[in-house]
Amino acid sequence: MRNITKAFTIGEIKVEALRGITLTIHSGEFVAIVGTSGSGKSTLMNVLGALDQSSSGDYYLDGVYINQLNKKELSDVRNEKIGFVFQGYNLLARTTALDNVELPLIYARGKTFKNIHQLAEKALEQVGLANRLHHEPNQLSGGQQQRVAIARALVNQPSIILADEPTGNLDSKTTTEILALFQHLNNQGKTIVLVTHDLVVAAHTKRIVEISDGLIICDEDLTNRRIAEALSV
Repeated sequence: MRNITKAFTIGEIKVEALRGITLTIHSGEFVAIVGTSGSGKSTLMNVLGALDQSSSGDYYLDGVYINQLNKKELSDVRNEKIGFVFQGYNLLARTTALDNVELPLIYARGKTFKNIHQLAEKALEQVGLANRLHHEPNQLSGGQQQRVAIARALVNQPSIILADEPTGNLDSKTTTEILALFQHLNNQGKTIVLVTHDLVVAAHTKRIVEISDGLIICDEDLTNRRIAEALSV
């Protein structure tokens, strides 16, 4: 991203949600975007996820120039290059975990998958739910539902996983388990961007980007900090 801005008009009032964001996320990173309510982090998440387009600036995702895409092209980018994990899980009720995870493969327009069942089963195995393939959401705990959502985000091998407050509905124990799963996936090479208001959650990532009033005010590599802390002991 280079000099990304996003403005909204509410009545007669113009709101500048993003005021010049320049941000590079490399393949294999685990990044937290943090900020309070109204900071612009949700707007930034929507632009990152091709759910919305910026008012100005340049955004490239995995070599694709996002700014000039039409709605169909944006939809294809979201389906092929981005895996989404939301606070509310967004699973289809009365539909098994396996069927929920298969959905991105079924609706992929740019690719044809011959082994949809196997790919979905593998994704559920990755998140520790090999024994819950045929359970429906109401038969699963909150943590298990979020694991299904993570499997769904993984199944089409996206370039990046965007997680929006993924632990917001979970208790502290389950939160720790889900964050450990994200860390495990990142250690396997997955690129993950996690949006949160909680610095304790953000501390489980490897880099924190803090946003306030539509601007990045801090960008810290936690790996370097941890190395320095270890050396100082």
